[in-house]
Amino acid sequence: MMETAMNQVEQRALILFAHGARAASWAAPFERLRDMTQARMPGTRVALAFLELMTPQLPALVAELAAAGAARITVVPVFLGQGGHVLRDLPLLVEQLRLDHPGVAIEVAGAVGEDPTVLQAITDYCVTASGGMV
Repeated sequence: MMETAMNQVEQRALILFAHGARAASWAAPFERLRDMTQARMPGTRVALAFLELMTPQLPALVAELAAAGAARITVVPVFLGQGGHVLRDLPLLVEQLRLDHPGVAIEVAGAVGEDPTVLQAITDYCVTASGGMV
């Protein structure tokens, strides 16, 4: 039974992809998001990768997951908008990763800030923070 659960974890992975910053404390909310997501997806490895300034960066993490047996990886850009990093940098990275790891299916979700549910949650927070009612 335990071996089956481990195989499922190794077969499927979710990467939360964030920008990165010089200050280590900047990653704290993303680490909490990773931990909260992992708690909801016990059969999937949930990991955090960064575009720059922090590690692991996306290529190193995908290589690690592929070596551990991941057959399907979903990348979720934890960006509020579809700026240059999401529209230009990420597609180029993923194109190279697909060439480097042909046995791994790599899918990319839209930026979290583009999702209406996420925008509604942020709106609710802003209204509540200003003393309004949700």
